Amino acid sequence: MKNIAILSISFLLLTGCLKKSENKQVEVVVKDTTSFKIDPLPSWNEGKTKAAIIDYIKDVTNKESANFIPEIDRIATFDNDGNLWSEQPAYFQLFFAMDRVKELAKDHPEWQNKQPFKAVLENDMKTLIASGEKGIMELIMATHAGITTDEFELLVKNWLETAQHPRFNKPYNQLIYQPMLELLDYLRTNDFKTFIVSGGGIEFMRPWVEEAYGIPKDQVVGSSIATEYDYNNGAPVIRRLSKIDFIDDKAKKPVGINKFIGRKPVFASGNSDGDLQMMQWTDSNPYKSFQLYLHHTDADREWAYDRESHIGQFNKGLDEALEKGWTIIDMKNDWKTIYPFQKE
Repeated sequence: MKNIAILSISFLLLTGCLKKSENKQVEVVVKDTTSFKIDPLPSWNEGKTKAAIIDYIKDVTNKESANFIPEIDRIATFDNDGNLWSEQPAYFQLFFAMDRVKELAKDHPEWQNKQPFKAVLENDMKTLIASGEKGIMELIMATHAGITTDEFELLVKNWLETAQHPRFNKPYNQLIYQPMLELLDYLRTNDFKTFIVSGGGIEFMRPWVEEAYGIPKDQVVGSSIATEYDYNNGAPVIRRLSKIDFIDDKAKKPVGINKFIGRKPVFASGNSDGDLQMMQWTDSNPYKSFQLYLHHTDADREWAYDRESHIGQFNKGLDEALEKGWTIIDMKNDWKTIYPFQKE
């Protein structure tokens, strides 16, 4: 009897609730989601540069478009120095080499009177720059070779944790461009595979680019010194030798792309004459391609330089970009912010 009473009460409560719900009008509001649009490039000012990028990506990823590009062929290549992070007042890898010279100087007293080491120890950038490519290569060989790849990777990581940029007093890997991070994400969201193709050292970039840009270390093409395998009594290592293997700059960039990627890019981004051949190579793709040059025009927030610069010279590339109608980023006018730490 007790169970029947409980069931009867439950039934009455349930039917009462149902009657109330029958008498109540339920209004369902359906929002018009078409009016809500997420900006894929929020750190870019509205204008022709931003519009050109978005229009291109929408066009080539639209299956109904005559310019549709299959996912497997959506290859995007980016220069690093001056394009994904800053490069002034000198390439950041050069600062790394200079700090290494100062650390190793105690074991090399001859450097006190030998250039370009003397210039480094005296912080004489003018003399160091005047030593040219030959002098820089001498520094690189003295500071980057004679150790294993694992040891070199640890040196780079430790340096990035302690060294700071002379102007901004921030770790070098914080001087990456917020607008370019957004562009990389936007491309990957649309099934582009993003690569770094840089004149910088491949093993200098690999330890940090994945965290900084979301680009895996196996999608980095760069300059390299020769290496060799050493079984090392059962503890194998790869040793770095005092010998250049490959310089990934200018006409060698298309060579490096072909060698290490194996597909011609449809999207290429750079900032200097050193990227011109990569742009030309991309422009020759049968698929609709996009060439994006970054013009440093913001002396207040970053730097302003182009045709006469000793670093990141943008002269022939600028002329050809204007002639062929490639897209040029005006840093001062196209970017709301430069670095992630400057975001509001």
